[in-house]
Amino acid sequence: MLRSLLIYLSQAAWARKIVTSWPFAWRAASRFVAGEELEDAIQVIKFINDTGINATLDHLGEHTHTAADAQKATAAILAIFDEINQAGIRSNVSIKLTQIGLALDTDLCAANLAEILDRAKEYSNFVRIDMEDSPWVQLTLDIYRKMRFENGFDNVGVVIQTYLFRSEGDIKQLIEECTGVRLCKGAYKEPPEIAYPKKGDVDANYDRLTRMLIDGSKASGCPQLSPDGRVPPTVALATHDERRIEYAREYAAEIGFPKHALEFQMLHGIRRDLQKQLSQAGYPVRVYVPFGREWYPYFTRRLAERPANLWFFISNFFRR
Repeated sequence: MLRSLLIYLSQAAWARKIVTSWPFAWRAASRFVAGEELEDAIQVIKFINDTGINATLDHLGEHTHTAADAQKATAAILAIFDEINQAGIRSNVSIKLTQIGLALDTDLCAANLAEILDRAKEYSNFVRIDMEDSPWVQLTLDIYRKMRFENGFDNVGVVIQTYLFRSEGDIKQLIEECTGVRLCKGAYKEPPEIAYPKKGDVDANYDRLTRMLIDGSKASGCPQLSPDGRVPPTVALATHDERRIEYAREYAAEIGFPKHALEFQMLHGIRRDLQKQLSQAGYPVRVYVPFGREWYPYFTRRLAERPANLWFFISNFFRR
C-alpha cells in the first residue's frame, strides 16, 4: 500500500509542487541524482570510471506536452553525446520515449529517436530505451524495431520489466533478434490483470528471464562489452537484489557463459559496496546516472522501491 501511495505521488502535480519547495528534498534526492546540470553528471561519471565502473547517463524527464518540448529534449540528448565524447568518459545514454514525443505523435518520436541514434553512431556509442508503464510497452518495442530493422541502427537496446506477464514472450522474440536487454523488476504500479502482484513471483520470473537471456546470448554469439565500455553486452541485469545476482552468476558459471558477457547495472547512490565487489570479481558493472531538474518523479519512485530510502528521506525531514 505504501508503494502504491508513493507511485501515485510521483505522478501528482500537487505533491510535486509541495515537495520540490522544501530545500531538504533536493538534499535527499541528491543521493540518487547526480546534479541538475550535465556538467555535474560528467564529474560524477569521471569518479565512477576511476573505480573501474561504466555508466549510463539519463537526462531526467518524461511525458513532454508539446512538439517543441520534445524537440528541446532531443537537442539536450544530442548534446550529451557531444559532451561524453569530449570528456572521454565510459558512458552511454538512456532515454524515455515519452520525453521525445511518444505521447504526442509516434512519427515525431521516431524521427527524434533516429536523430539521437545517428549522433550516437557518430561516436560509436549506444542508446538504451527505458521502458515506462504498461500503456507504452508495445509502442516502445514497435519503435525500437523500426529503428533496428527499417532504419538499420544496431546501437540501440531496450528494457524489459519482469513484473509484467507479457515479458517472457517479449524476451523470446528479443533473443531471436539478438537485442541488448536491460532486465529490471519494474518501478510502476500495474494492475494484477497484467502484472505479478507478489514479490516472490516477480523474483522467480526475474530468474527465469535471466536464464533465457543468458542461454539465448550464448547460443547466438550476441555482442559482448565493447573495449571502451560504452556498448554493453547483450545481457544486462539491473538489480540490487543479491539473490538475483547470485543466481545469475551461478547459472552463467554452470554453462560456461563468460563474465565479460554479463553486465550488472545499478542505480547511482545505491549499493556502491556491491558494485565494487562485482567489478573486482571481473564482471562489467554499469551505474545508471540520472541528472536534471525533473528529478521529482524519479526520486519518488526510488522511495517506493526500498523502505530504507523512505526512512532516509523522513530523517532528513525532521532535521531540516
